[in-house]
Amino acid sequence: MCYYIKNLSEEDAFEEKGEILITKKIKDVVLKFNTTPDLFSPDQIDNGTLAMLSVVDFASEDKVLDLGCGYGVVGITAAKLIGSQNVFMSDIQEKAVVISRENTKLNDVEGVKVIQSEGFANIDEKDFSIILSNTPYHADFSVAKHFIEKGFNRLRIGGKLFMVTKRREWYKNKIIAIFGGVKIYEIDGYFVFRAEKRDTRYAGFKR
Repeated sequence: MCYYIKNLSEEDAFEEKGEILITKKIKDVVLKFNTTPDLFSPDQIDNGTLAMLSVVDFASEDKVLDLGCGYGVVGITAAKLIGSQNVFMSDIQEKAVVISRENTKLNDVEGVKVIQSEGFANIDEKDFSIILSNTPYHADFSVAKHFIEKGFNRLRIGGKLFMVTKRREWYKNKIIAIFGGVKIYEIDGYFVFRAEKRDTRYAGFKR
């Protein structure tokens, strides 16, 4: 009797479980991400996320929040560059949280804190130096409004908010109303917004 042993590649092993393995070099670091078809951009890393990461410089003293993390690209990239102890990721979807935790193990950054949360509802941490979000699109901008306003509150003075979207005017106006100013990068059809917190109060509330 003959037995045939099937030697599976790492990608095949994930595919047999109904999952997808993406390997990508980001900021000179080779990273691996397990994804599933029910998560955002499961077959390749979203170009908007890559555009946003291209304008961010992480430093060892940063405290980073990946808000709406999906399968964890932004937070895990940050953790590989600055260490996992001050990196936090959150997502409203339980599946995204589970997969992100798996991906922290896959990339040897298990110290990253991954939180299931609708926006900031379950996030107790504050004094972030960087908050990043590839914001989900909603016709009434309700999620983006929450992320911008509450993100401002959770940043330390001098902290920065980065957001990426394909829409410009609403985000520009809203971020200016809260932060007092914004720098906008146009990259590969996306708009990346960078705003710095320079006061403890919203810009529109100053007297």
